[in-house]
Amino acid sequence: MSTALPPTADDPTLVLLTVEEAARRLRIGRTTCYRLIRTGELESIPVGGLRRIPVDAPAAYVARCRAAQRAA
Repeated sequence: MSTALPPTADDPTLVLLTVEEAARRLRIGRTTCYRLIRTGELESIPVGGLRRIPVDAPAAYVARCRAAQRAA
């Protein structure tokens, strides 16, 4: 009998990330990640009482930051 392992942040089938997984991908702290969510800089959606980040949102955030840096 095999037990299924929980999905990891590197799982290509994931659609949503936890705040902690998104923070790890961005190499930032959890508190900073929540601040980005609160200010609307990092897209997130509520799922029941939880907050989840679409798997493509961290990369989109980085792309916007890079574009803003180039424009400055």
